[in-house]
Amino acid sequence: MVVSRRSLRHLMLALLAVFPLLALAGGEVDINRADAGELARGLDGIGPAKAAAIVEDREANGPFLAADELTRVSGVGPSTLEANRGRIRIDVD
Repeated sequence: MVVSRRSLRHLMLALLAVFPLLALAGGEVDINRADAGELARGLDGIGPAKAAAIVEDREANGPFLAADELTRVSGVGPSTLEANRGRIRIDVD
């Protein structure tokens, strides 16, 4: 099979556009450092409003010391926590 330079270029551009999305989908999210946008993109069931509430809680009450503490945020229940447990990273300074 012969692939033209133009086709190869289009394929490379498509991969470059998709790769960051794939990295976010499978990556971890540091809930103590991520901004609201990163939280909303990286965690299932967390939209812009819940992500903003997580950031506000963190700023008001200090860092999360364990993933389970996310449930202290209104709207984040046990099922949302369990759906994201594998994606949540906790880094505390």
